[in-house]
Amino acid sequence: MNVFLSYILLGLSLAAPIGPINAAQIDKGIRHGFMHSWLIGVGAVVADGVYMMVVYFGVVHFLETPFMKTFLWLFGCFILIYTGIETMLSANKLKIGEKRKDESLVKSFLSGFFMSISNPLTILFWLGIYGSVLAKTAATYETNQLIIYSSAIFIGLLIWDITMAGIASNFRKYLTSKLLVGISLLSGITLIGFGIYFGFQAFNVLFGS
Repeated sequence: MNVFLSYILLGLSLAAPIGPINAAQIDKGIRHGFMHSWLIGVGAVVADGVYMMVVYFGVVHFLETPFMKTFLWLFGCFILIYTGIETMLSANKLKIGEKRKDESLVKSFLSGFFMSISNPLTILFWLGIYGSVLAKTAATYETNQLIIYSSAIFIGLLIWDITMAGIASNFRKYLTSKLLVGISLLSGITLIGFGIYFGFQAFNVLFGS
């Protein structure tokens, strides 16, 4: 049981660092409420699951080829800059007390999924973290226990997503209109900043030494 709880804590610690997903969750929670914010996190967790499977089945070397690295950096650059610009353009439309506009829940899910799946840092992250966990766990435990402990990581990720969605969706009631707009602008700038970073990385892969 202690081992299971330690893997849940690992999942929480993996999700906690502020990045594009957390920035998008905060913005969606303020704009559209809990479900939209949570589904961005769920989309990201599904993408994490894809990469966990990639590491598990040992096909990560394909994703480390220059072509795939470039493609993922560029795709991530596009997704993040597009989302950031969309966030900033709609920031001034936010008003305190305004009814939250309806938006497709599927769109929120796909936004989180594509933000995470197109992030090469996610590949390196899971290769380094889950790869080492996999090596250690596989050497100590049987396959069914490996699946259980891997699911514990997901539980940790989902707990963090629910927490972030709850905080973001309830935070709105404490905000002034100017602060609300400021947070959305900051969120958009953060996403664009990550997108530009991804673009530079793609440039380095294409034209670097």
